[in-house]
Amino acid sequence: MKQTIAVDRCGALHRLGALAGLSIALGACTYTSGEVVMASVPDDYRLRHPIAVQEADRSIVVFVGRARGGLSASQRADVAGLAQTWVREGTGAIVADVPVDTANAWAAATAFREIQAVLAAGGVPSRGIVLHHYHPDDPRTLPTIRLSYPKISAVAGPCGLWPEDLGPSILNDRYSENKQYHNFGCATQRNLAAMIDNPSDLVQPRSETPAYTARRTAAFEKYRKGAATTTDYPEADKAKLSDAGK
Repeated sequence: MKQTIAVDRCGALHRLGALAGLSIALGACTYTSGEVVMASVPDDYRLRHPIAVQEADRSIVVFVGRARGGLSASQRADVAGLAQTWVREGTGAIVADVPVDTANAWAAATAFREIQAVLAAGGVPSRGIVLHHYHPDDPRTLPTIRLSYPKISAVAGPCGLWPEDLGPSILNDRYSENKQYHNFGCATQRNLAAMIDNPSDLVQPRSETPAYTARRTAAFEKYRKGAATTTDYPEADKAKLSDAGK
């Protein structure tokens, strides 16, 4: 009886070991259809240095001497131009940083009053101008009046990042694969973002403008009569320098 029980226990252990080995073998053969995505640098410079639309400040600086309390002609033109752009693109009030407790504090206060008048004439309401006094940190620099307001702008960068070597290296696989280096295209994206007048053009097209009724009526009238609808430019031939193309 005791010998039979011992034999049964040994058989049970063998069967458990076989089941464990079979489960491990089956687990090793498990197939997963999901793709394993590894983090990498995009090959397209537009994805590597994307243009982002965000809110940024537009500002001008007005230099004020200690003995002059008004604006020069060029300064008045700068302030008037700021008023025009604020009406078109401003998303917040114009903040005027005016120095106090300085040698040109009186001149700066007088210049600010003239700035208020120029901004009001350009369409900026009184509630759209916020006065902020400040004390200069560096006494050696000339305190100035700074006018700034927030606007929607397009930005890209920062540029000048070189995380990898340009030449061959054991750590640089992109060189052997003939791929773009990290900073490639960054300056182009940054310059394009700076030249865009309306950042919303990057996201959506503008609405259509009304048709030119006078030109459309003239073209329809020519089409009704069976005449050519193209426009004749008799002065165009006078600008040619050669007749070789005829």
